[in-house]
Amino acid sequence: MANRDMDSPDVCVIVVNYNARDHLNRCISALRLQTYENYEVIIVDNASKDDSLSKLGNLPSNYKIIKNDENLGFAAANNIAVRNTESTWIATLNPDAIPDPDWLQKLVSASVSHPSYISFASVLISDKDPSRLDGAGDVYHLSGLVWRGGHGRSIDELPSSGEVFSACSAAALYRKDIFEEVGGFDEHFFCYIEDVDLGFRMRLRGGKCLLVSDSFVRHVGSAITGRHSSFTAYHSTRNIIWTFSKNVPGPLLIFLIPIHVLALGALVIFASKNKVGLSALRGLFDGFKGIAYFWSIRRSIQSQRTVPWWCFLKIINFKPFSPIFREFDVSTKIGNV
Repeated sequence: MANRDMDSPDVCVIVVNYNARDHLNRCISALRLQTYENYEVIIVDNASKDDSLSKLGNLPSNYKIIKNDENLGFAAANNIAVRNTESTWIATLNPDAIPDPDWLQKLVSASVSHPSYISFASVLISDKDPSRLDGAGDVYHLSGLVWRGGHGRSIDELPSSGEVFSACSAAALYRKDIFEEVGGFDEHFFCYIEDVDLGFRMRLRGGKCLLVSDSFVRHVGSAITGRHSSFTAYHSTRNIIWTFSKNVPGPLLIFLIPIHVLALGALVIFASKNKVGLSALRGLFDGFKGIAYFWSIRRSIQSQRTVPWWCFLKIINFKPFSPIFREFDVSTKIGNV
């Protein structure tokens, strides 16, 4: 039975593993040092071929392992874990993310202090260079491009806590009831951008996300797939199209389609410079091919929207050069009602 204590709500931390090996061991070792006590951990293994799980040794009683027979992807694996917990909150944590001991405590404290928010973003610090940020909340641009705010910038530039578009699921906290209400992660995405899509659907129903600027996690980033790999280029490009098609409210959609198409062209050019242009093109093709399906479910998503379309003018980034510089987009006006 879920604990409904408002000051120390129960949390299920979900770690999805696929051939993460040493990264997973570091992640779980850090989790075991958490100062917050009212939590459980579900590790979902996507049919790993390495010895990831055996390296963990004996785990405490509040840790559970779910083994899938095949690699179902990040989105589906998280959804499986959510269906296997009764916790009030769920925290997603990548296996290549190493949380500070008070990481979970800081997120939970923020959820208690700011009950009007339904998701909370951690500060991701580059594991390779701890003086640099890997990201502080997700940013959604008018072009449909997305990025982690402040990626690559000095940690000294980190803004104070404030509202962001959505949380990067490498280290995030979500209210479980809202997560389930909006349908969880879209399993068609497999991986990449699924957190932005989830955050967008939460936004359409009035859900807000808070960046907790003192909740720190060191993040390797794309440790398994590679940051500029063909796999990443394909899934990111495809899923950007699907997120845009499903979620952007009608009046904005009509205006933004030409900008979106131009941005996708720029994305392919950028991918070509990293020698993954063909993969991005394939993602572009499959993204457009899948629009028919996502257009069919768009009506249902938009019919459940409770926020007027013009409110999105305040939370979508309109600065033309922001995608190039990976700028922050944090509103420090925080409300509790």
